[in-house]
Amino acid sequence: MAEQLDMTTEISGELLSHTPGHLRVIRRNGSVVDYDDTKIAIALTKAFIAVEGSQAAASDRVRELVHSMVINITEDFKRRAASSGYIIHIEAIQDKAELALMRASEHQVAREYVLYREKQRMKREQELTPHDPNMPHITLSDGAKIPLDLKRLGQVVEEACSSLEEVSPEDIIKETLRNLFDGASMEDVNKALIMSARVLIEKEPNYTFVAARLLLNDLRGEALSFLNLANEATQAELSSLYPEALKRYIERGIALEMLDPVLTTSFDLEELGQALVSSRDLKFTYLGLQTLYDRYFIHYQGVRYELPQVFFMRVAMGLALGESQDRTRHAIAFYNLLSTFDYMSSTPTLFNAATRRPQLSSCFLTSIPDDLEGIYNALRDNALLSKFAGGLGNSWTKVRAMGAHIKGTNGKSLGPVPFMKVADSTAIAVNQGGKRKGAVCAYFEVWHMDIFELLELRKNTGDDRRRTHDMNTAVWVPDLLMKRKAENQNWTLFSPNEVPGLDEKFGADFEKAYIMYEEKAQRGEISSRTIPAVSLWRKMLSMLFETGHPWITFKDTCNLRSPQQHAGVIHSSNLCTEITLNTSQDEIAVCNLGSINLINHMTENGLDHTKLQATIKTAIRMLDNVIDINFYPVPQARKSNFRHRPIGLGIMGFQDALYKLRIPYSSEEAVAFADQSMEVISYYAILASSELAEERGCYQSYEGSLWSKGILPIDSIGLLHQSRGEYLLQDRSMKLDWDSLRKRVATVGMRNSNVMAIAPTATISNICGVSQSIEPTYQNLYVKSNLSGEFTVVNPYLVVDLKKASLWDEVMINDLKYYDGSLQKINRIPSELKKLYANAFEVDPKWLVEAGSRRQKWIDQSQSLNLYMAEPSGKKLDVLYTSAWLLGLKTTYYLRSLGATNAEKSTIADGALNAVDISTPKSCSIDDPDCEACQ
Repeated sequence: MAEQLDMTTEISGELLSHTPGHLRVIRRNGSVVDYDDTKIAIALTKAFIAVEGSQAAASDRVRELVHSMVINITEDFKRRAASSGYIIHIEAIQDKAELALMRASEHQVAREYVLYREKQRMKREQELTPHDPNMPHITLSDGAKIPLDLKRLGQVVEEACSSLEEVSPEDIIKETLRNLFDGASMEDVNKALIMSARVLIEKEPNYTFVAARLLLNDLRGEALSFLNLANEATQAELSSLYPEALKRYIERGIALEMLDPVLTTSFDLEELGQALVSSRDLKFTYLGLQTLYDRYFIHYQGVRYELPQVFFMRVAMGLALGESQDRTRHAIAFYNLLSTFDYMSSTPTLFNAATRRPQLSSCFLTSIPDDLEGIYNALRDNALLSKFAGGLGNSWTKVRAMGAHIKGTNGKSLGPVPFMKVADSTAIAVNQGGKRKGAVCAYFEVWHMDIFELLELRKNTGDDRRRTHDMNTAVWVPDLLMKRKAENQNWTLFSPNEVPGLDEKFGADFEKAYIMYEEKAQRGEISSRTIPAVSLWRKMLSMLFETGHPWITFKDTCNLRSPQQHAGVIHSSNLCTEITLNTSQDEIAVCNLGSINLINHMTENGLDHTKLQATIKTAIRMLDNVIDINFYPVPQARKSNFRHRPIGLGIMGFQDALYKLRIPYSSEEAVAFADQSMEVISYYAILASSELAEERGCYQSYEGSLWSKGILPIDSIGLLHQSRGEYLLQDRSMKLDWDSLRKRVATVGMRNSNVMAIAPTATISNICGVSQSIEPTYQNLYVKSNLSGEFTVVNPYLVVDLKKASLWDEVMINDLKYYDGSLQKINRIPSELKKLYANAFEVDPKWLVEAGSRRQKWIDQSQSLNLYMAEPSGKKLDVLYTSAWLLGLKTTYYLRSLGATNAEKSTIADGALNAVDISTPKSCSIDDPDCEACQ
């Protein structure tokens, strides 16, 4: 009967049968056959193969997608056939298949499926020629239109692709012409070129260098025109223009009141110009150069007139102003370190070196006093420090608790929270000179009476007047709480005004004073509140899981291992938890940061000690110079910096180094390398500061320090062990000749009170094109979002290995997207590669803590250590953070966990840039979402 039905009679594309629940299909020739969903699966798979190649048939991702779509299509038909049989027209089935592909965001596959159905192929656009009447015209600045110079366009793209493997100038030009409109400006042409290269980065990582060089072509024209040198130039032509560009840049910068006039009298500009190496422009990735272009290069009314090598020389000159002799020679040495990416200064130094307001320091730590005038003076200081690109760490422990008596007014305090709300708003209002968000972290000790309210500052529920949505928070945890938690004992809370001096003590002195105040409370002499120590610990961990705050940092570990414990007390860390310096009413701690690029100091056999020593010696000199030439927004910062001269030398590219050594992050070998590499850096950093002391003199407060007693950072673990006993499980082994260095330091002295700190480095790592800080790889393919836009990032080490194994193809790219950059579910990838390229959430956090412990033993300050946990639980967090304390870590930073649902899956094979919604987590909160060395 069905065969006799008119095929033009459509009932929603489906024809009824008389057999309930039975599905049949009417073919185009009118015949009716049983419904067979395997044919749908075959058709869908062929569509994937048409887009991704033959390997798609073996892809687990494709199988999962096809299986899911077929089930949905069949179930839909079965629902309709529940009460009667259905004869379904073949076109209706194909309509459903096409709709399923679209709903799965497989737009390119859906397009190929439509073409299959209609038996048509899109004709490839023939390549346009200069004589083609369809050749687009470009509009000049005066409004005139001229034909696009395709020959010149080809030269630019050819130059951008030169010396790079597996990139195609033809593909970039073709895509550019496809996206241009008639009458476009040259700016539009340049953008189209860059975008055409950007979309190819995920397929071939070398396109990141092509995109960077195309951006550089745009920048060259912009800067050279402003400097009246040329309207445009190739990279080869730029080599001869660079020396004159440096001179004109400095002259214009001084005339525009952006650069320090002393630059023209302090240096031999001819010699500096000849020292510029134009070929180093080609080292940039697209993300690195775009970041510099958007946020670092000096500009006038939106025009960037600072070329990359001029930028590095400007920073080098600014730092060389700290030299009393041979400034030109030192500037060249500093330039060579920066421009080769062997070492990179932190963002404030890159922003402001050689300018009229050279605020070059990264971090400022303050203590908020317990009086109204002092609190608002501290908030004023916050604003001034933030204005000139400083990241802030405030200790709020001294401010009395809610309900505490105020003698001056005979009233009751509202506690620290209302004032912290003002500090939160101040950080938003004073946005670091308009260059990035201001940021601050509030620290408080866990015996404060308001601790439970302070822990909830970042909650999104409750009274908004007692919430600080932008301020970061951290707890300053004494060993005594950890011991009492472990032993199921009670914990007592106090108002700071009733326990004077408690925040000024640490170690055994703190325990003695704390117990004394507990006894006073038991006698009713002061107010208090007693709770189980484990209850407070659980609250801290639950808030950490729920809001990402507070970060957990350890007061006694920081103080007992501080070289400067004779000169004061550390009351907090900084915004990124790696700085541990004393603060007081009279001193605002300041730290100056920079990072060694570890991968640039690696050979096939491991660390290059000779090169590393040379780099560190110059880097320490650069950091020490910051102290003397720095612009200090407040006098307490200047006083502190000149008295103690602290600096923080860190590292980046640790994950790159592991890849080079073929060592998985989750391994004893990685822990051993963390130990070995930090020992070498610690040794040469201390030696360099000691050598500088021999040349320039010791820092003012050297006498009485641990340095003066011959106690180095590795030795200070003994002081912590004396206080902790069985509660310390930190490794103390060493391999280098530390005895001779101890004697030297005790005899000759140190130029700097503190020398090492490992900062996050997100932005400066982008500039150098390496992995940030000590972080494991977040994802092997993702879209990175920051203030410069969105950037496709693919792990180049992985791509090289997959190419060697003949596994890098369109299917693999889409598999990586589908599995959020993870290799673990892609069966055709060998197990050894899965282990080597495990992402951050696939690395057991115990390895992060263990590696952090091995580094911490060598560092006189701390490290910004993020912890990753795919599926957090109270028990896991307890074990993780207790282990961090037992293994001697001073601080921890963000706790990162995976979202409850995966990001929406799609492809960008149709050319839609960055269509996959996969983003990186925050590395720091100075920049939302990324930052560099603590800023």
